[in-house]
Amino acid sequence: MLRLAVVFLLAAMAAALLGFGLIADLTYDAAKVAFVVFLVLAVMTFIADAFREPMAGPV
Repeated sequence: MLRLAVVFLLAAMAAALLGFGLIADLTYDAAKVAFVVFLVLAVMTFIADAFREPMAGPV
């Protein structure tokens, strides 16, 4: 998901350099959404991992 956000951000920068303002704006918004989704999923994973019981080691 983070890779997708970076790809959209690079596409937005390339479109802005070439003068495509609307496309740059849309891809920048898509990059922001992908990054927020990544952050939410990462935090949920960290919280779920904190409540998981440790695996039993060798006895």
